[in-house]
Amino acid sequence: MNINAKVTAKIKRTAGSLLLGLLCTVGLMSEMGYAQAAIPVYGYFVKNTYPHDPQAFTQGLLFKDGHLYESTGQNGQSSLRKVELTTGKVLQKSMLDKTVFGEGITDVGDEILGLTWISQTGYVFDQKTFKLKRKFSYQGEGWGLASDGKFVYMSDGTAAIRVLNPKTLAEVRRFEVKAEGRPIERLNELEMVDGELFANVWGADVIARIDPASGKVVGWIDLTGLLPPEQRGTANPDAVLNGIAWDARGKRLFVTGKLWPKLFEIELIEIQRR
Repeated sequence: MNINAKVTAKIKRTAGSLLLGLLCTVGLMSEMGYAQAAIPVYGYFVKNTYPHDPQAFTQGLLFKDGHLYESTGQNGQSSLRKVELTTGKVLQKSMLDKTVFGEGITDVGDEILGLTWISQTGYVFDQKTFKLKRKFSYQGEGWGLASDGKFVYMSDGTAAIRVLNPKTLAEVRRFEVKAEGRPIERLNELEMVDGELFANVWGADVIARIDPASGKVVGWIDLTGLLPPEQRGTANPDAVLNGIAWDARGKRLFVTGKLWPKLFEIELIEIQRR
């Protein structure tokens, strides 16, 4: 990882707080069965901070062609949005049916795929117009989506990741995400980052880095302190970390949360191997 001297100095100054946050998160991971030997743990450096709609119940996030695309949840409030990164301004918006609870999104070609929580219905939108092109069905709950161009990956709140055919959206296979043999549940929003599947762990300030070929967790990202609860502007317990977007061209990683007033561009720093 290339980090200039100025950034390195800042990292050293904040090392104490990062490690303190790491210890808290590792304790949480241990209780949940996540902290494993030989799995690297990454901290973060905030490179940029951007405005984010504090009313957006973020369920899915992606970066494409210079803009963020975001899906929001809650019955009667679920939407698909195109967002200007630097200002947080919503440039385009399409509301989902009032009866559904929107979930994760991903892009396949010139289409955006979206899930719903318990309606067992997915949507396929035209990326440019946001026009609904068709729907698809699946069993169980829908949580997160990601794509690597060859397959679509879907989470359902368990330790399982479903692998879908990007054309038919039929399930090809599924695998269980494990760390040192233990299943990792509550996998939520997904993003493909340089061949690894990043997954928010719902309710924790933690992102799992997953090898999609084996299902093994190959790294933990500790985002403790990124936006403390008292700075989220709401007492809503659902205002948790959720939302990962990767700018493949610019090699930029963005993260946010449900109802958060900020979106962050971060750089990862390996700070400990356990």
